Amino acid sequence: MPDRTATSSRPKRVLLYSHDSFGLGHVSRCRTIANAIVEADHSVSVLIISGSPMIGSYEFRSGIDFVRVPGVVKIETGEYDSANLRVGVEHTLEMRTRIIRDTADIYRPDLFIVDKEPLGLRGEVGPTLHMLKERGTPLVIGLRDVMDDPAALAAEWERKHVVPALTDLYDEIWIYGLPQINKPLTGIEVPPSVRHKMVYTGYLQRELPLHTDVPHEMDDIDGPFILVTAGGGGDGANLIDWVLSAYETDPHIPYGAMIVFGPFMSAAEREAFKERAARFPNIRTLTFTNNLGALMKDAAGVVAMGGYNTFCEILSFDKKSIIVPRTRPRLEQFIRARAARNIGLIEMLDADKGCDPHAMATALRQLPQQGLPSDVVVPGLLDGLPNVWRLVAKQLAHPHRGPAPLEAIWGTADGPLDPTVPTVRART
Repeated sequence: MPDRTATSSRPKRVLLYSHDSFGLGHVSRCRTIANAIVEADHSVSVLIISGSPMIGSYEFRSGIDFVRVPGVVKIETGEYDSANLRVGVEHTLEMRTRIIRDTADIYRPDLFIVDKEPLGLRGEVGPTLHMLKERGTPLVIGLRDVMDDPAALAAEWERKHVVPALTDLYDEIWIYGLPQINKPLTGIEVPPSVRHKMVYTGYLQRELPLHTDVPHEMDDIDGPFILVTAGGGGDGANLIDWVLSAYETDPHIPYGAMIVFGPFMSAAEREAFKERAARFPNIRTLTFTNNLGALMKDAAGVVAMGGYNTFCEILSFDKKSIIVPRTRPRLEQFIRARAARNIGLIEMLDADKGCDPHAMATALRQLPQQGLPSDVVVPGLLDGLPNVWRLVAKQLAHPHRGPAPLEAIWGTADGPLDPTVPTVRART
């Protein structure tokens, strides 16, 4: 993105929230947006509130920091539990709610962007939204191009009372995609005022990280290779198993593979896959890299589950790809992959029709003959970041933080929390 460093000396503040109970998608999207904002305007600071245990593994540009709230995980029943603390989930959620609100109270953002969950995990962002709304702070919800099957999403949003929040609290709804691929609110009954708030930005283009060192595991791969990525990895075992089964069935697949498991794949699954992969001289494995873009840039093609961020990377690096979307617990990946295949951006294999090793082997053999995503002309496909910056800049043009919190006015023993607010001391 071009540098549009602001001439105003007044620093501006953006707050991003991402619940991140599972996987890497939300924190990766927030990181991409935050990096783009501070690159476009060096007078802006961005603070990210996240529950991801992996947020500290990523590289951020100057002007960005993060607050990590206690983690939660979704268990088999679909309910949540504390990830690490030996306290009940309600206690954890209460801590998260207070940390989020107090952070926003003291930071006093000029703009608050919430990722995907309009009220946050179990409503934890609700108090913060109401507080900032009273102060006049602009509130934005950023949605993926695909949320879920419309019927399932309608039921979920009804249960979570999402539509009243979209109607009464949020000023804008940014959709990080294009309507010709998917309209995420199709089938959701919302008033016209909500639809008028919707803006399609296009997909968020990814760039190579500042440091592009390739993992040493690549050293022994001779010739073209296929990157196989399971995203966060918590639900990627079926994909990895299918790919390895293809190599075991057809030893003459012409390309090697770099398999990235993801940090949330179980240790037992990882070790079993490593043993199978070690039998092939042209297959290497890696648990996690914060530099997946460097691997993807050099790959002959990609096999992936097709989450939002992986899809953006495939488009950004213009890679031939085979998407194997999951269908549980959401249909998000399947809906996105089907739409992208229908316009020729990717190829798709449906695991629900059976994981035949011969089918995967055939797809891997045919991968080099696929067209590139860039062969398909989709206007505005990767314009997401410039459009997000324009939307951010519009909101920051008239910043309004509201009143300073009491602590910032009176200060502490070490001085005021906000350096722009003078310390007021009581006379004794």
